[in-house]
Parts: sequence; C-alpha cells; structure tokens
Amino acid sequence: MFGKILIANRGEIAVRVIKACREMGIGSVAVYSEADAAGLHVRLADEAVPVGPPPAVESYLNMERILEAARATGAEAIHPGYGFLSENAAFARLCEERGVVFIGPNSRALGLVGDKVRARQTMEKAGIPTVPGMTSVATTLEEIRAAARTLGYPVMVKASAGGGGKGMRIVCDEDGLVPALEAGRREAKSAFGDDSVYLEKYIEEPRHVEFQVLADNRGHTVHLFERECSIQRRHQKIVEETPSPALDPELRARMGETAVRAMRAAGYNNAGTVEFLLDKDRRFYFLEVNARLQVEHPVTELTTGVDLVRQQILIASGADLSFCQEDLRQRGHAVECRIYAEDPKTNFLPSPGRIAFLREPKGPGIRFDSGVYEGFEVPVYYDPILAKLIVWAEDREAALRRMSAALDDCAILGIHTTAGFLKDVVDHPEFRAGRATTSFIGKFFPSWGRGEEEEDRERLALAAVAYEALARTAGPKGRLGRDGNKDGATPWTTLGRWRAGGES
Repeated sequence: MFGKILIANRGEIAVRVIKACREMGIGSVAVYSEADAAGLHVRLADEAVPVGPPPAVESYLNMERILEAARATGAEAIHPGYGFLSENAAFARLCEERGVVFIGPNSRALGLVGDKVRARQTMEKAGIPTVPGMTSVATTLEEIRAAARTLGYPVMVKASAGGGGKGMRIVCDEDGLVPALEAGRREAKSAFGDDSVYLEKYIEEPRHVEFQVLADNRGHTVHLFERECSIQRRHQKIVEETPSPALDPELRARMGETAVRAMRAAGYNNAGTVEFLLDKDRRFYFLEVNARLQVEHPVTELTTGVDLVRQQILIASGADLSFCQEDLRQRGHAVECRIYAEDPKTNFLPSPGRIAFLREPKGPGIRFDSGVYEGFEVPVYYDPILAKLIVWAEDREAALRRMSAALDDCAILGIHTTAGFLKDVVDHPEFRAGRATTSFIGKFFPSWGRGEEEEDRERLALAAVAYEALARTAGPKGRLGRDGNKDGATPWTTLGRWRAGGES
C-alpha cells in the first residue's frame, strides 16, 4: 500500500480523496494554484505544494509541476480526481515513465477510451452500438462540413479529450457550425489543454444512463449498476440518481453486460464509467467512456455500499477486486444535486465572491461533499461547483422528499447558488414521475426565477428596514441580543455588509 498520495486537483473532489487517504492511513499531498492558497483541500491535506498562477494551464494542467511536487514530497502515487489531467493519456504515460503510480487506467487503455474518438473506434470494432458520428478528429473546416451534411443536422460538437459537458455545442444548421466549433475548441483547450473536437449526430430527447465499472489489473471486471443523468444544463449533469426509473431488470442486465464488454475490449483497469443514450424506443447506444471517477459517484456508493475512491486506491496498489458481479446489489434509492456558484436568474452566470455564511444540511441519509467553507473566496478561474448534496432513502419517493427538505436546509449567503433552482427541479411533477429526458431543463425551466426579481427587491427592502429597526433598538451603546444582553451575536452583527442571495 502507498505511504503518500498526491491529489492533482482542487475543490470538493480533492477533499473527497484526502478523506479517503486519511481513513486508509495514507499521507496526502495537495497542490494548489495562487488562487487556491486558502482552499479547503490545502487546509485538510498533510502537505501542500504551490504549482503556479491561477490559470489552469499554468498550474493544475502543468504536468511537469505536478510531477515535481510528487517527487519533492515523496508521493508514490497521483490521484487526478476528475477534469484537468484525469483523462490525459500523456500524463498517465509520464507517471509510468517517472515511476509514479497513476490512480486510474493504464496509459494504453486511457489512450483508447479517454479520447472520445478512439473510444468510438474501439467500441465499433467490438460490435457495440454507437451514436452515429465521425471516426476521426476533425482537421479541416471542409471535412467537418461534409461530416455534418452526411450525419444530418442537428449535430453535436464534442471535445475528444475530457468530459463534463466542456466543449459541447449543439448545431442546428450550417450557419451555426463555425461559431460552435470555435467556442467548443476554446472551452476544450481551457479545460483539458487539448482543443481537438469531432461531430456526432444529435439524438433528440434521449435519456442519459451510465454504468459504473471497476476492473482490477488481472482483468476481473464488474459493473456497479446504473446512474440516471438526464437532468442536464449546457450538457452538464446537475441531478443524478440510482436506480434509473427508466430501466427494468432485463434492460439493466443487458446494459450492464454491454458496459463490462466495452471496458474489457479496451483492456481497462481501475474505475470508469460507460455512458449510454437511451432513446424513446428503449434502444441504447454507446456514447463515451469517462475514464476516471465521476462527480456523481456518491449515489453508487450509497446504494451498493462500495467506497469507489478506496477501490481506486486498492486497485492501483495492485490488489484484486474482493467481490464479483454476483455479490453486488442495489439497495434503496440515492439522488445527488450539484450546487454551483452560479446565478440561475441571469442564465447561470458564475457568481464568484466570498461565502459569508454556510449551513450544511444534516440528518439521516444526507451527505454533503463540499470543497468550501464559511469565509472562503470562490475564484473565477475554475468550474464553479461548490458542493454535492446526496441523499439516500428506502425508495425513490422518500429520497426525493428528503432531497427537497435538504435543499431547503442548505444555506449559502454572500454569493448566488443553484440550490433554489435545484429544489424546483426536484419538486417538478415530470421529474417526480420519472419521465425526464435530457431536454427537461430547456423544456420546463427556460427562464427560471426571472419573474421573482421584483419580489427579491421587496425582500431586500424589508431586510434593510429590519436592520435599521434593530440598530435603533440597540441604541448608541451597543446592540441587544435575543436574551436582552448587549452585543448579542446575530446575523446582522456577525456577517458584516451583506444582501440576501447576493455578494457580501
């Protein structure tokens, strides 16, 4: 087993891996950019090493600086988390060459499936049904135009490296092709250090269902069932659940077997996810492999009892899987909501700034995976995810009620967040009925909260009046607490200048 692991990431996923290391008695090393010097992962790790300026290409995507930090601290392994270098075959190969264990698939497998185009080629050879699309990375505009005409509009521009919705654009006609390509390439370059893209046929209103897979170094491969990820905004998942309300036992078994076959075809090891699109006729198509831990991995952990980060570390250290497919069962229902520092009322613009107050929801069956704390300054440079709220209950209806209540209990002041929007999504009758597709947000929430702006102004005005009334009651010698004593601590006296739902 490793004595020390470096986590080549930031935010909530870095915190998650650090906690797993602590439970396993393994030392942890955090890396951080100048913008993350006060990050929660920096505070929690046993050691922390600066790796460069705020832009990701100069810090979290800088392979040499990451490897130098591992060498300097004596870390035997690197956990890449998700995003950044997690699906970069060149980085995995560099780790192998430098004698550092990459906690993820081997570089050959990662080269096959971490690149989405090569993954499609591999799956087609293995006879696995795929979404129609290009079988090579686009090189010229004319080649792309020809491919789009052959596929037929609408098409999807996709980044060949990475995932998480980065670099994805829907194109409805030829006039929109060039702007979509340019935007997709820019975003892919910023997120993954690779601007290569390709085209796929856009399948309208499918469900997005993925299967979690684990494979040890001897080829023993199992799936840990599915996750329903159809609730998406800008092609990025925001609500995930398991089991999927769309699958019956027979379809679940077929899709799970296909996922295992896909990973075996690539010679895959460690944790990964096979993603499918499920159409209205219940036909499923291979979409891509996410060759890393997924943001939504906790829902699988809660329903199977398997700690996926622990399994990643064990497999990377050379251990065999201690269970087989027949040992795995789904128990109960789990739902995850991703809470972002974004303003849903202004088309989800990022909302950086200082978190003035944070109250985490607590209670039976509630898990809050967070990368922030009260007083933390949310930077502008990275994906704005703050935390993941996950709940478990005996059945889907109970889990959705628990999630709705937990979102009510979650309070983050000083910046805008998506918590209120997520509650409306979870409470929506169409979602409650289990009928959501990937078009759900666009169809039912095209302009969430726009009509509440006047209401917000009224609430702020009332808050200002209340503040003035409290100040007058306290008088010039000090404010009164709830028990009548002077200088009692209240939100009015402890948070400084603030406004509800806005920057402090």
